[in-house]
Amino acid sequence: MDTSIALVRRSPEEQASLEAMFIEIFEHRFSFNELIGLRVESFDPESPRLTFDMRPQLVGSYLHNRLHGGVIATALDTVGGFAVAVAITEKYATETAEQIATRFGRFGTIDLRVDYLHQGIGRSFHASASVVRLGGRIASVQMTLKNDADLLIATGTAAYIIN
Repeated sequence: MDTSIALVRRSPEEQASLEAMFIEIFEHRFSFNELIGLRVESFDPESPRLTFDMRPQLVGSYLHNRLHGGVIATALDTVGGFAVAVAITEKYATETAEQIATRFGRFGTIDLRVDYLHQGIGRSFHASASVVRLGGRIASVQMTLKNDADLLIATGTAAYIIN
């Protein structure tokens, strides 16, 4: 007789609660994200995405009206952290939103590299990420930032502490 306990994935209601919590955290609780205007675009575990619109406050070169490099780095770092958070929710798919939330206090960026490939010119920008490895303590992520014309503006790689 099999005495193992079948683990049940969180309910759709609990998943919706988790996604609402992510929106609150990534769009509002991180004040700088809110200042930039970062918004959750996709919870797809294969390619979570954030988006934001160009505004005068985000300009790094007033002569060329292009996005500030710090905004680019922040968008990449944030989407990398978001991708790790989404991956954690998939890895621990039986946990409630409240249980998942307790894991976030231990997240942090430990390494970030950004390659600026094109000028940050566009009406809007879309950042996506892919978790390369989700270990017990460290997660490795690759990120991209594209403009509304699908031009690759920057790429990034990062490592995050997750324990």
